[in-house]
Amino acid sequence: MIPVILSGGSGSRLWPLSRKLYPKQFLALTGEQSLFQQTLQRLAFEGMQKPIVVCNLDHRFIVNEQLAKIGSHAQSMLLEPFGRNTAPAVAMAALQLLAEGRDELMLILPADHVISDELNLRKALELARAAAEEGEMVLFGVPADKPETGFGYIKAGRSEEGDGLAPGAYRVTQFVEKPDALRASEFVRSGGYYWNSGMFLFRASRFLDELRNHEPDIYDTCVLTLERSKATVGMLTIDAGTFECCPDNSIDYAVMEKTARACVVPLAAGWSDVGSWSSLWDVHEKDSDGNVLKGDVVTHSSQNSFVHGTSKLVTLIGMRDVVVVETKDAVMVAHKDAVQDVKKMVSLLDAQGRKETQSHCAVYRPWGSYDSVDNGSRHQVKHITVKPGAQLSLQMHHHRAEHWIVVSGTAQVTCDDKVFLLTENQSTYIPIASVHRLSNPGKIPLEIIEVQSGSYLGEDDIERLEDVYGRTPKATVTN
Repeated sequence: MIPVILSGGSGSRLWPLSRKLYPKQFLALTGEQSLFQQTLQRLAFEGMQKPIVVCNLDHRFIVNEQLAKIGSHAQSMLLEPFGRNTAPAVAMAALQLLAEGRDELMLILPADHVISDELNLRKALELARAAAEEGEMVLFGVPADKPETGFGYIKAGRSEEGDGLAPGAYRVTQFVEKPDALRASEFVRSGGYYWNSGMFLFRASRFLDELRNHEPDIYDTCVLTLERSKATVGMLTIDAGTFECCPDNSIDYAVMEKTARACVVPLAAGWSDVGSWSSLWDVHEKDSDGNVLKGDVVTHSSQNSFVHGTSKLVTLIGMRDVVVVETKDAVMVAHKDAVQDVKKMVSLLDAQGRKETQSHCAVYRPWGSYDSVDNGSRHQVKHITVKPGAQLSLQMHHHRAEHWIVVSGTAQVTCDDKVFLLTENQSTYIPIASVHRLSNPGKIPLEIIEVQSGSYLGEDDIERLEDVYGRTPKATVTN
């Protein structure tokens, strides 16, 4: 069984903590490790292969770093230039497996879900394996025990002798779109309904056969995309020009709602898709007032609220059933009943060209990170951290000069034809149009303060001359 971890989402419903360049699956929202790392670790048992990870091209360095931090690795990474939903993503993984002569069972898992009962997860996987080995398309259904309106629902029939299904699996009789509160309550009362978890198990060839029958445009485009994609050891960079033509569709719509082989295996394992701030409130322990408080937070006469402070004191007075999330560059306040509309707010901010939806003040790069400290019309100040042994690209700027001040560690500086070392409290000046590079030759992180000044400070004023991370010469992101 091969886990295929789908890690391409933007997590916009958890803005402002989740941003497009560092979405929720890479955040530690329910413990010390990120949701992505938790997903990997719960699959680390005998009989489970190393995962295939499908992620956005911009996230590949984050994925590699998070894998390394838990001592894990992927057998393959599929790098999407942009998202085309889950059906094309899984099709690319299945086609790659078959091209390698490996028609194996694929366990499809989103990277950003919470499952607290790993024993029951393994039991459900064994039941699903038996069904999938008989050619069934297994969907894991979470028993609907409360009237949630943010999930799709599945109705399952009883298993009958002679129906060909393995024990513990039930034939799907109906897929239901996200219902209103009244209809959701009826589903819970009547029983036999499950929430659609977005988790699947099927054989690679079975999925591709069904996809070719029901959505031939997706199948044909993915076949052509694979032919034109760039494969290296352990990595497939998906061809953007061809993949752009692929229809955008989910596994549910493209295959599961059309196939005659769809079945449900119940998953009663403390599952949550952590798809909104209210669902994140659900999975956390509460104080005596029903509040979930993270960071420097003080409340008075407030109940059943979620408050997350990141960089400053947050106080809550006389409030009930609200969500307050504070980051360095944004504050979001919402009633818990309206948290599904956070995605609409992100769309509104995107339409206004607001950068707060794209990245945090702290931005992560393969060599380390930087944090924006101050901005003006002709200056910008950053706190830069470079990992031991890492280096930025050899580059130049046409419109700005830079001053570097070492806060801690040792910096190796290249400036035109000079290469020299700087240590704590030492500084240097990088003139406009100078070819330069910053490296950390030491054993501890290098921290510097960078002061940029000039007529234009945009991130596209970077011309890369050499880069060990294989990034493009013209940059749209810093360093």
